[in-house]
Amino acid sequence: MAQTYESRSPPATAPHRLTSMPPSRKRPRAYDPARTRAAVLAQFGHVREAVDGLRAEQLDRPTRLGGWSVRELVAHLGMALTAVHRALERPAPPKPDVQVVEWAFATAASAAAIDDSTRALAAGRPDLGAYLADIDTTLRALLAAHPGGRLLQTAAGALPLDDYLVTRTVELVVHTDDLNAAVPGLDVPLDRQALAAATRLLADALAVKAPGGATEVRVPPYAVVQCVEGPRHTRGTPPNVVETDPLTWIRLATGRLAWTDAVAEAKVSASGERAGLGELLPLLA
Repeated sequence: MAQTYESRSPPATAPHRLTSMPPSRKRPRAYDPARTRAAVLAQFGHVREAVDGLRAEQLDRPTRLGGWSVRELVAHLGMALTAVHRALERPAPPKPDVQVVEWAFATAASAAAIDDSTRALAAGRPDLGAYLADIDTTLRALLAAHPGGRLLQTAAGALPLDDYLVTRTVELVVHTDDLNAAVPGLDVPLDRQALAAATRLLADALAVKAPGGATEVRVPPYAVVQCVEGPRHTRGTPPNVVETDPLTWIRLATGRLAWTDAVAEAKVSASGERAGLGELLPLLA
């Protein structure tokens, strides 16, 4: 089984490797550890409640994730959290060596192993409700037992536990949206704090991938970042502005929605000659 389980995006997009990304020059964003922990548990609770109500024919429905069924998607959601369990089983690395935003560029390397592990797990766990309930219980115990500063060796590098939990909000929000897309009418809610953390992490990843100050990307009410090389804006209305809602931004950043489609459908507004982000997206692949 893969040692670390990361976000899965549609297979048609090209991977972006951590080693190809420029380092962030800005002070990393701070996340409230208590809110992050609460958000992870709350969003996972929403998923558990929804899965408990799924019928066999709904679990067999296809998803937009390269041949996975809903059953496999649910298994993936569970594995996204047991990545914390697996990381805590390994010795702590001596020191952190990446920022949390860099996780976004390290998600593609284990795609084949992730796919194999997910399919095997889904086949071997017929009672998905019990599987998720066990994860919830063990995760709560682990979070109570380990301080937020405990270092974990992850696919991206060495990160504190509390930072790694921010990446779990991305996993949970993205795949909850995948679950909603696969099962019409399911409407699993998105925890506000989980959505906020996921939005901010992916917005910061864009600023790392395309450093600069020519374009302002706004995702109200959660994030505003400056990116793209060019003349830096200092006051007044920026000449290049992109604005969208959080869920649309997450779909763009993870390849669930194409930039051209989002603009055509008026899900994103883009003004200025440097406001086209199509060549920079998706961030996760």
